[in-house]
Amino acid sequence: MIIVWFKRDLRVQDHAPLAAAAALGPVIPLYIYEPDYWALPDTSGRQWAFIRDCLDGLAKDLAHLGAPLVVRRGDAVQVLEDLRRTFGVTTLLAHEETGNGWTFARDRRVQDWARGQGVRFREAPNSGVARRLRSRDGWAKQRDGRIFAEQVNAPKALSGPAVPSDPLPEGPFDPIKDRQKGGRDQGLSLLGGFLTERGHTYRAAMSSPLEGATACSRLSPHIAAGTLSIREIAQATAARQREDIDSQWKKSLKSFQSRLAWRDHFMQKLEDQPRIETHCLHSAYENMRGDHPVRRAAWEKGETGLPFVDACMRSLNATGWLNFRMRSMVQAVASYHLWLDWRASAPHLARMFTDYEPGIHWSQAQMQSGTTGMNTVRIYNPVKQGKDQDPTGVFTRRWLPELATVPDAYVQEPWLWDGAPTLAYPPPLIDVMEAAREARARIWAVRTGEDFRGEAADIIRKHASRKDGKGRFVNDRTPRKRKPRKGVAKPDTTQLSFDL
Repeated sequence: MIIVWFKRDLRVQDHAPLAAAAALGPVIPLYIYEPDYWALPDTSGRQWAFIRDCLDGLAKDLAHLGAPLVVRRGDAVQVLEDLRRTFGVTTLLAHEETGNGWTFARDRRVQDWARGQGVRFREAPNSGVARRLRSRDGWAKQRDGRIFAEQVNAPKALSGPAVPSDPLPEGPFDPIKDRQKGGRDQGLSLLGGFLTERGHTYRAAMSSPLEGATACSRLSPHIAAGTLSIREIAQATAARQREDIDSQWKKSLKSFQSRLAWRDHFMQKLEDQPRIETHCLHSAYENMRGDHPVRRAAWEKGETGLPFVDACMRSLNATGWLNFRMRSMVQAVASYHLWLDWRASAPHLARMFTDYEPGIHWSQAQMQSGTTGMNTVRIYNPVKQGKDQDPTGVFTRRWLPELATVPDAYVQEPWLWDGAPTLAYPPPLIDVMEAAREARARIWAVRTGEDFRGEAADIIRKHASRKDGKGRFVNDRTPRKRKPRKGVAKPDTTQLSFDL
């Protein structure tokens, strides 16, 4: 008897473990609801609600193939052992998962259980991420080889025993009316609409929280849950690129393909070094910041007195989505202007993201906090970002109705308006320019430390992107040439958008 364990791969198409199981014999398609996972500080009800939608669709697809989805609630090892004893399970097949530290530890326990019980446990790659990678040299070529290889077709039929199933739990309570709907049908509809209509302005519009909500593919939660594989999306995009399309389409689709590749690039970082979730990538930054509960609470609720930051936070809290540039900005403001440790601020963002992907999230939390030791110190000016991305204040006023009467010229700096005392909106927690200067000085004081350079060089060798197998480093944009500071390792100036 074979168990196919579904985790972040809630589909039947391009699912190598399911196809392999179908060729071997009777199958139990299994999803385990793990209460301890859904009680973690980086998980949330909105994520589970999306997964529930996806499981409903998966259950229909599996039932059509002849083997209903089995749902069990509890600890993974205990659930698997119960099924082994009852049904004589000899093989466990699954996709590799690059999740948070909890799922990593759980998978290790499952491996130990399988080894102890004589169960054959095999995992297949689920994206371009490579397990047990020795070097980043040649990684991009290896990744593309996987992504553009032939897809695995869904089995024509499945057979298996009648297995009792638990009802899908309600899960954590987190009602948001504007949450994206889950399920493969939703994902396919989004992909089709993006490739034929919405994606035309993707390259130019993705930086705007207003325009990006439509111009971005909005596939990120589907990628996180695995209703569509990265291979399906990349190959559908490539097929569209081969069509007779105008130059704007070509540029937008090329940018989209690069974001799919960058996703795997950052997922690879967490795969190679799981401690990124809990420790500063460069140890010199440990204990540099702390937590300031009052500032953090204001930031989480969208009450910092910085309109564009607050609008972005309130939008995220209400919808579960925010375009990537603004995700970077709100994390950077928390880390630099409010001087919060990324481990204090990032869990809230993780919970709010319906599309939470640990490999991207924790790498970016550190990147936007300046703790990687290899990236340029990039401190967003939230006032300037508001003026650039929301010049007439449409997005800002949508989420901050308190500012409805503020003229456009002052909507991003209402404290400068003569009518500011009449507003039911707080003054800014900090002076934007002064806080940025102080943060930059603190960061650079660490970077110029005596032992900084050697460790930074090691980090670059391990994690920085390469152009090809020759080990040449590349960035997502062309950097300005600057004379490096004496005694400081040359930084990786990569700054990109993951707006999928």
